[in-house]
Amino acid sequence: MWRTSVFESSGSRTDLKQQIFVSLFCVCLFQEENIEYYNSKDGEDIDSQMSLKLEFVYDPNFKNHVNYSHTAVQIPTDIYKGAPVILNELNWTQALERVFIENSRDDPSLLWQAFGSATGVTRYYPAAPWRAPDKIDLYDVRRRPWYIQGASSPKDMVILVDVSGSVSGLTLKLIKASVMEMLDTLSDDDYVNVARFNEKAEAVVPCFKHLVQANVRNKKIFKEAVQQMQAKGTTDYKSGFHFAFNQLLNTNVPRANCNKIIMLFTDGGEDRAQDIFEQYNWPNKTVRVFTFSVGQHNYDVTPLQWIACANKGYYFEIRSICAIRINTQEYLDVLGRPMVLAGRSAKQVQWTNVYQDALGLGLVVTGTMPVFNLTVDGNSQNQLILGVMGVDVHLDELKRLTPQYKLGANGYIFAIDPNGYVLMHPNLQPRVRLRFFIRSIRNHSTITLICIRRQMIDGRSGEMTIKTLIKSMDERYIDEVTRMYSWTAINDTDYSLGLVLPPYSEYYIQADLSDILCVLCRCMVILSLSLSMYREYCKRLQMAENNTQFLADFLSLMVEISPESEDYQSRQSLVIYWIKWIEMLIRNLCRYGFLALFASTNGGVTRVYPNIAAESWDEDPEPLNSNFYRRTLDNKGYIFRNGTVGILVTTAVEVVIGGKTMKPAGVFLQIVSADLVLNVVVMFQDLLCYLIDDGGFLVMSNQRDHWKKVGLFFGEVDPYLMFALYNNSIYARHQTFQYQSACEPMASSHTGAAHRGFYVPSIADFLTVNILGLHYAHLCLLEDVWAESSDTKGSSSCVTVHSQFYFTNTTNSFNVLQDCGNCSRCVCVCVCVCWRFLNFYSPAQEENPCEVLNSARYRKGPDKCFDYNSEVKLCLLL
Repeated sequence: MWRTSVFESSGSRTDLKQQIFVSLFCVCLFQEENIEYYNSKDGEDIDSQMSLKLEFVYDPNFKNHVNYSHTAVQIPTDIYKGAPVILNELNWTQALERVFIENSRDDPSLLWQAFGSATGVTRYYPAAPWRAPDKIDLYDVRRRPWYIQGASSPKDMVILVDVSGSVSGLTLKLIKASVMEMLDTLSDDDYVNVARFNEKAEAVVPCFKHLVQANVRNKKIFKEAVQQMQAKGTTDYKSGFHFAFNQLLNTNVPRANCNKIIMLFTDGGEDRAQDIFEQYNWPNKTVRVFTFSVGQHNYDVTPLQWIACANKGYYFEIRSICAIRINTQEYLDVLGRPMVLAGRSAKQVQWTNVYQDALGLGLVVTGTMPVFNLTVDGNSQNQLILGVMGVDVHLDELKRLTPQYKLGANGYIFAIDPNGYVLMHPNLQPRVRLRFFIRSIRNHSTITLICIRRQMIDGRSGEMTIKTLIKSMDERYIDEVTRMYSWTAINDTDYSLGLVLPPYSEYYIQADLSDILCVLCRCMVILSLSLSMYREYCKRLQMAENNTQFLADFLSLMVEISPESEDYQSRQSLVIYWIKWIEMLIRNLCRYGFLALFASTNGGVTRVYPNIAAESWDEDPEPLNSNFYRRTLDNKGYIFRNGTVGILVTTAVEVVIGGKTMKPAGVFLQIVSADLVLNVVVMFQDLLCYLIDDGGFLVMSNQRDHWKKVGLFFGEVDPYLMFALYNNSIYARHQTFQYQSACEPMASSHTGAAHRGFYVPSIADFLTVNILGLHYAHLCLLEDVWAESSDTKGSSSCVTVHSQFYFTNTTNSFNVLQDCGNCSRCVCVCVCVCWRFLNFYSPAQEENPCEVLNSARYRKGPDKCFDYNSEVKLCLLL
């Protein structure tokens, strides 16, 4: 497999290891001008003499311009590229270029191959120019998710911040910046809490009573709280360490259950708190303590050095802002030492959570493996981790394994990681991550969701049928549907894959090829039909010299194709033409005066009659991506929609074979011209006539001033009447939280324009224009957003509340006396639909951020933990 070749090539081949380590530990120092490499940030350094000048070609697989003959090197902005350690790094990692090229030849489907060094140097293949952000480039591979997860085992960390009066001024600013940088070294696999202390210790976020997951959301909350800290009082180390040890020893809450760490940021002190360590940590010393002396001062730092060395930690000094980034990540090298000493048992492929690729590839997961220094220093083995090797897998690659046409219009797959985060899902947006799988189907009972989520995280298999409300693709409608969820573990990973299918997609129609010649001949008779096919069919079928040979080749291919074949959709779609069904519909078209007929199939074929009507067909040419087509399959009866040239009504075609019901197609009829109806009923001006669809949108009206409002939500057309319909339970409201919103900063208003979605507690809401837009409920920081990769400048993470309306009353017609302000009017309501929702769903309540953040969600800890080895070297003052 390619993964084996990549990682063995980076650290297991004998000749490569010798070449690497001889280069690394040779006595001579390399001169900068003697080393040639491609500096990916070459455009920022026009004076560089050793950077190669390369030519690039665009590769759609990488979504970038690349060079396949060389690797590229990225060096962080705050690291001097001419430093001896960096020159050594550039020299010995050059050997990886040949390995990467060979791997790519063996497996052309490989995407980015990268090696992230413990010194901060990144070498990746193929070479591509670096994508520098508009602001200063702070990219450092040691702070990327794939490096953090591959370089050390998960961590439980408590950060203690000295806020006594002596740290006021510049020292406090340095401490705040250091703590925020420390938080950036943590990943979703880690747990953390931050506490401030002087005479007493307390959490900087009051509602964080215990360790919380170090995801983007929680780290953002910590950073905002740290910025608000003020210095006062006197220093008492014992209060801080009491708090920290109690946090780390609390086994009743979710934790990483591996490395246990205390980070102490202070300006100095005389107390060594020895009795605290004797009580909690000695003699086993299961908790490492790292101490940081921050600021310019003349305090005695010996107690801080002793605390660190007496508890298997290290001591660091941060005298200026320039020393923050390097010193807050050096501890990772210390945590990696047990992994190095563990040898081959620690060299296992780990798969990361989903994240944004820095080079613009999009959402990826990365397979990582640590690279160790296996040389012997005297009588002891070297304990240095050289870096992490990584290979990216784009999420689109996973989706291509199960094409949509095999799942049907409303079927899909999804995957989650051990933390319960969604890796792949149709609703997963490029810049924002779904917080938990529990959010994607939150309309069911919590017990059901927890059961599915836990089984998937544990890698077990199962299936369950669920009734739920789902939103349409355009988020204007909701439908009650039945879905069957099936899930199982993905081999050789800690991911779990789920499959979701509606009942009518569990089976497919097997074409009978016995009379294929007859079918093909009859297809030639219907010359007046316009045929639209969006997909590429019959990739293996070549053009022939004559029609007879082409037909023979076609029939041979159809017989050969199996459901597992790549061209199976050709057999499913091109063979089944629904000839008799189409002919029957055409006869009805002429009999009842329908204007046009559109018939779409799961196979990707759309037929239009007459041909000229194809010009008005504005749905997606791929039926499986069409919002109207997907809603058609999920509903019984008829669905109405206002089209560009008239009213469209649709219904699904049900086929029952062997007791199994399938919906292989949908029929769309343009039943009447909107202008014709309006010209007839407009004569009756005293009679207000509205046609409203099942989502509350205006389809037709006899009022001229409403003609331009066709397609709008009815609350914007006649708010009094819409309120009456809602108040009399003709329409019910379903409210959902959108956890993937990236909102622009707003000064005072919490409303914005979007598809209809609003709160409806009183008639005043219908009379307020702003409330007819999307109602934003800023539940602060409830979602994880990749700020560093967001394309929307100035946007921030937020949660928005969406509301959709649907029919809930089972009465076909009834009268309502409706108040219209200074008048009253009698309203006759006729419900012209063939389906109902039997259940009324009460609106969702806004969640308390602290309750959400503190709720203990199940996650799977590491299978192996490398946090202790008796041979780890003792403390050295750094």
